[in-house]
Amino acid sequence: MARVCEFCNKKTEVGNQITRRGLAKAKGGVGRKVTGRSKRTFKPNLQTVRASVDGGTRRVRICARCLKAGKIVKAGRQAKK
Repeated sequence: MARVCEFCNKKTEVGNQITRRGLAKAKGGVGRKVTGRSKRTFKPNLQTVRASVDGGTRRVRICARCLKAGKIVKAGRQAKK
């Protein structure tokens, strides 16, 4: 299963981690110099949740942002008999 939110299609993105040295000009230095770049990944904060979808209950992988925004209704627990 891919690491993708089922509602907003948020997925893994790639970027760079930049290493710098030196003191900033604002602090009296000659400026920050880039000494290296390495690839890194930004992964979405996915949660597996039981939700009511299309009249039924099923497990969905949803990002925390969609969960917080209330884009799904969590399935209620059944009452004990």
